[in-house]
Amino acid sequence: MTDLPTTARVVIIGGGVVGVSTLFHLARAGWTDCVLLEKNELTAGSTWHAAGNCPNFSNSWAVMNMQRYGLEMYRGLGDAVGYPINYHVTGALRLAHSRTRMQEFEHVASMARAQGLGMEMCTPAELQEHNPFIELHDLAGGLWDPLDGDIDPAQLTQALAKGAREAGGQIHRFTAATGIDRDGDEWIVKTGKGDIRCEKVVNAAGYYAQRVGEWFRPHGGRRVPAVVMSHQYFLTEEIPELAAWTAEKGHKMPMVRDVDSSYYLRQDKNGLNLGPYERNCKAHWVTPDDPMPEDFSFQLYPDDLDRLEWYIEDAMARMPLLGSSGVGRVINGPIPYAPDGLPMLGPMPGVPNAFEAHSFTFGIAQGGGAGKVMAEWIMHGETEWDMWDVDPRRFTAHAGQSFTLAKALETYGHEYAMYFPHHAWPAGRNRKLSPLHDRLLKSGGQMGAYNGWERANWFAGPGDDTSEQATQTWDRDGPWAVRVHEEVEAVRNHVGVLDLPGFSRFALSGDGAADWLLGQIAGALPKVGRMTLGYFPDSRGRVLSEMSILRHAEEEFTLITAAPAQWHDYELLRNALPSRGVITLADRTDAVSTLILCGPKSRAVLTQLAPDADLSLPWLSLQDASVQGKPALLARVCFAGELGWEIHAAPTDMPALYDAVIAAGAKPFGMFALNSMRLEKGYRTWKGELSQEYTLLEAGLDRFVRLDKPQDFPGKAALIAEQAAGPKRRFVTLIVEGNAQDAPAMATLRLKGEAVGEVTSGGYGYRVDGSIALGMVQDRAAAPGTELMVEIFGQSYHAVVQPEAPLWDSQNARIRAQEV
Repeated sequence: MTDLPTTARVVIIGGGVVGVSTLFHLARAGWTDCVLLEKNELTAGSTWHAAGNCPNFSNSWAVMNMQRYGLEMYRGLGDAVGYPINYHVTGALRLAHSRTRMQEFEHVASMARAQGLGMEMCTPAELQEHNPFIELHDLAGGLWDPLDGDIDPAQLTQALAKGAREAGGQIHRFTAATGIDRDGDEWIVKTGKGDIRCEKVVNAAGYYAQRVGEWFRPHGGRRVPAVVMSHQYFLTEEIPELAAWTAEKGHKMPMVRDVDSSYYLRQDKNGLNLGPYERNCKAHWVTPDDPMPEDFSFQLYPDDLDRLEWYIEDAMARMPLLGSSGVGRVINGPIPYAPDGLPMLGPMPGVPNAFEAHSFTFGIAQGGGAGKVMAEWIMHGETEWDMWDVDPRRFTAHAGQSFTLAKALETYGHEYAMYFPHHAWPAGRNRKLSPLHDRLLKSGGQMGAYNGWERANWFAGPGDDTSEQATQTWDRDGPWAVRVHEEVEAVRNHVGVLDLPGFSRFALSGDGAADWLLGQIAGALPKVGRMTLGYFPDSRGRVLSEMSILRHAEEEFTLITAAPAQWHDYELLRNALPSRGVITLADRTDAVSTLILCGPKSRAVLTQLAPDADLSLPWLSLQDASVQGKPALLARVCFAGELGWEIHAAPTDMPALYDAVIAAGAKPFGMFALNSMRLEKGYRTWKGELSQEYTLLEAGLDRFVRLDKPQDFPGKAALIAEQAAGPKRRFVTLIVEGNAQDAPAMATLRLKGEAVGEVTSGGYGYRVDGSIALGMVQDRAAAPGTELMVEIFGQSYHAVVQPEAPLWDSQNARIRAQEV
């Protein structure tokens, strides 16, 4: 082993599959001055006891991309680096007990086909053709992935390590990182064998990531939102019948996942491996009487099979072969869980040049792709795919330990859950409450969490079914549908009010602020007293973020963005600020709240409450005003596409303002109604239409791009080149016909049978009385009137590209209405 270097470009803390894959990808890309530190032997954490299952299946486009890339890489890795790997591509079945589950499978299979993966739907009989050992009772069908399988985790990690070393990366085993320090722009990683100065550092410490994360808190970090869960699986003794079948067929039995019963079942040698995700699950190292040990390398928890009794019995009924042999070994080991069960992979919130690559519940399947993504973050500051689903900045201040524990228990117990469009998960709620929260509940508000903020999704009436079970459907119609329609009608015909706490809000000011901001966005700035939308591109001209820019003075701005974007967008701004100067940036998210007042009668309501305000000011204007005697900022804008204002005021003043608006006749409406109305206007949403998968020109944002301005904003050269060549893809609005379910994001769009694009978001427009899909398609499919087919949960529906104008109020006459 080489001596520990005193300097490096990158130091990776943690020698599991993800850390080693990161080193592998860095070294293969030419970044050879990189060091990995492992306090024990490689794979000593969750990697060594992992089952090694390798699915492509995911409801997340980003995660599917990551898994697809990794599994493809694994299939050639052994030969590429000269290290044998036991990788069995057996194929796998997912079993469905209901039509609802089959619809989920159909959607994921459609996504997979768009990524070049060949997943196939199966009837019950076809399931048994793939795996003759399963019983078919209670099954509606299933999904077959021929590229699924299992791999030896230790061999995989060692193969990556060999490839990393050969390319110049350094791995130092039995070299524990003990802390970090900061010296100017450099990190100092401390070990018992000496310190390493480096430019960038990666926390890839697996289930020790939270402990390592504490080292960064003095440097702007936060407590890592992760919990260690106990995951058990057991291996049977050899089953003669299975051994004989394997010898006859020459390959292993395809894996089975009974996702409604919540377990996987696969062949291991000539026995079986059963791994449930039980509802009565258990977290470890979360109480004072169960402290995290200093070192848990290559260790397991005591067996606790009583928790698995129901799952074992169910699995034996599904595959009687399981009960024909005794238990050979029980594995009960620690697996890290983030609140949503997805990994944390990307920039470390609040900390410069530090990254996170941990909390992988499926680290073996995702490790290959995670290494690629992390290397891109480190080398380029951006990734090929939009990776927001796994970005650590998706969890903000509300994600404390109690929240994380509650969500991890919920997520583990529902590992194979379906994520329905109108369903709100109950754990970890009420973390950030509007001052109007109790009023909304009394009005029937059915709440949803948005970056921890509780907002009303819809308002139930007497007798409405508000049970969680009622929301577990892909169908458009449910107890909410009539009420949402009523809410939209109130906004269309009269006046509605939406409580919208948690807008991410930043104050920007100082000498040079305007010119600096012009150098960050693709377009122009508004005049003083006005507002506009600003788009922040990456180096490829793809959409990093959208912010509303409110200009109060020549060098004074408020920037408003989506609630989930709070930490992401604050860092986007902060990291670009000049190191010297008088430009200041402050997060004001908690200091101001917002009411959305909109509808043709909204001016009449405001006239009563703000008699001194000038309500004839045009669309996109700003003014300070006294509303019901409270100081407020009135912004003449409305995401619902009607005459309206945003009322920005102190949270403590919101109850008086809300009560006055209600007393003046406004009807409360919720996020479901707002989403319906924004679709009718073709308004884009962050990480829907506005993602790093698409450029600003592809997203149809040409009017917000000024390529002739002198500022060299990020992505300008790429956008100039794209404009000259013409975008290859274009944003479209579609009307979909005959569908009972609205098109989900990433549903495939086809032209004469050929895939030409995907849906970015969909829903029902109650003002236009039609199902709407916003999407991105190849240029040849973007002309108005083009007839496409959209795949919605296994069914193909006719969809027509609409003219390039809003479906509702195409001339924006209602928004601009000046009559007083």
